Amino acid sequence: QVQLVESGGGLVQPGGSLRLDCAASGSILSTDTMGWYRQAPGKQRELVARISSGGSTNYADSVTGRFTISRDNAKNTVYLQMNSLKPEDTAVYYCNAIIRGVLTATFTYWGQGTQVIVSS
Repeated sequence: QVQLVESGGGLVQPGGSLRLDCAASGSILSTDTMGWYRQAPGKQRELVARISSGGSTNYADSVTGRFTISRDNAKNTVYLQMNSLKPEDTAVYYCNAIIRGVLTATFTYWGQGTQVIVSS
């Protein structure tokens, strides 16, 4: 069974930085695109950034230039470095990955979510 486990959320002041980690574990054959989404109270979940297995990246306009997504394919881990954080970045951040299991077809998996609060 494949699982995504996130870490690194918390409370930070405006202008500060945080790094989110998400590690995929289980019987994994291959990992395709990995990404981060977020959902603020009363709002729909939105894409923050995603990265292909080859390293191509996409970012939401609101985070371009402030956030950086990266991955370690050997560790099946994706990272989100968040700099110059703003109060509007406050949300629950979810890891997402398209994974083919050793004995299963390709599925999209989600992490449990990690809270990021940007406040003074």
